[in-house]
Amino acid sequence: MVKRLSVVDVDRCVGCQACMFACARQLGHGGLDGACIHVRSAGGIRKGFVVIVCRACPDPPCARVCPTDALRPREERGVRLKADLCIGCGNCVQACPFGAVLWDREQNKPQICVYCGYCASYCPYEVIALEEVEPIRTTEEMPHAAP
Repeated sequence: MVKRLSVVDVDRCVGCQACMFACARQLGHGGLDGACIHVRSAGGIRKGFVVIVCRACPDPPCARVCPTDALRPREERGVRLKADLCIGCGNCVQACPFGAVLWDREQNKPQICVYCGYCASYCPYEVIALEEVEPIRTTEEMPHAAP
């Protein structure tokens, strides 16, 4: 099975940003700018919060628009960043329909979730979780319908 980060129940989120701090710390960044997960207000405490995480797309739009193949689709789902190939064009940020490709201004490169789940273990309200999903199946692996 393949694992990906998912938002289990956004209504439980209180905006504490513990997940962001954990992610930034795990990746060796000093502040919240280094996190690959983002929590923001949806418009005040009554409207709740928005939790932005990489959805590990089966056919990631961020990888499709990368002119140097710095973002490569993972076999399992989602993408991996080859930072040495990245030219800092920002196409990936614009292409992500979920806003989950965050930008590292210091490095001038995207911040890409590595699907480790470290952030989920620090969420006190179980808003996010690392869950198992079916791997992508190629056409050759798919069962054929009986004639």
